[in-house]
Amino acid sequence: MITATSYPDINDLLNELLANVQVVLGNKLVGLYLYGSLVWGDFDHDTSDIDMLAATTADVDDDELEQLRLMHDAFAGRNPDWSDRIEVQYFSLDGLKHFREKASNMINISPGEPIHRIQAGIQWLTNWYFVQDYGITLYGPPPASFIPHIAKAEFIEAVHDHALDWREYVVHTKELPQYQAYAVLTLCRALYTTRNREQVSKKRAAEWAMEQLPEQAGLIQRAMVGRTEPHNNSMTYAETERFVHYVSELVDNS
Repeated sequence: MITATSYPDINDLLNELLANVQVVLGNKLVGLYLYGSLVWGDFDHDTSDIDMLAATTADVDDDELEQLRLMHDAFAGRNPDWSDRIEVQYFSLDGLKHFREKASNMINISPGEPIHRIQAGIQWLTNWYFVQDYGITLYGPPPASFIPHIAKAEFIEAVHDHALDWREYVVHTKELPQYQAYAVLTLCRALYTTRNREQVSKKRAAEWAMEQLPEQAGLIQRAMVGRTEPHNNSMTYAETERFVHYVSELVDNS
C-alpha cells in the first residue's frame, strides 16, 4: 500500500495507477518512481501534475502501448480532476542504462500530449537525475540500482544547456500562455541552479529570482499566478521571449 505523500487522495490515486499498470505490463514492470513537485514540496493540489517513471524489463510493444492508452483513458474517466495531469515515462532498463550513448524507444504521456512513443536520450538526463537522487520508490528496487550515476556537475551542465535551448524553443509557447509561464519559471530555476549549484522547486527559485532580478519581479510574479491559475494569466509572448533571452544569457555567464 502506497503512503508516499501527505495527501491521502493522492496516495489512493498512486495505488490505483500502480495496480492498473501492473495489470497491463505484469512482470515487465520493474519499478514505479515518483518525482516532480510532489517530491520537491511545491505541489499545488488544484493545478500540479503527478510525475512518474515506470521502468520496464524491455521496450513496451504496440499491443501494450494500446492497452496503456486505454488504461490511462479509463483512469482519467474515473478521476476527471486528474485528466491531462498525469505524466509517466515508460522506459526500459536498457534505455536507462545507455541514455548517454544512444536514444531509445520510450513511451510518454504528459499534459497536453496523448500517450505515444518517442526517442529518449541524453536530453532526459535532468529527469533521471531527479529520479535517482530525489525520487520516491513506489514499487521496485531503488532507481540508483539501474540508472547509471549522474554527478551534480553533469546535471548542472545539462541545466545550463537546456536553458540555452529555450532561446529557440520559446517560439512554441507563442499561442500557449500557460507554457509562457512555465518558460519563465523554468528559466528562474535554471538561473538558481547554475548560480547556487543546487536544485530547488520552481516556486522557491522564482521567489529567489524576484529578489535577484527586481526589474523582472512583476513578470515572475505574474508567471507564478499564470502557472497555477491559467485563466488569470496576463503574460504576453513578447515579454516572455525577452525574459528567456535575458535570463539564458545570465545562465550562460554563471
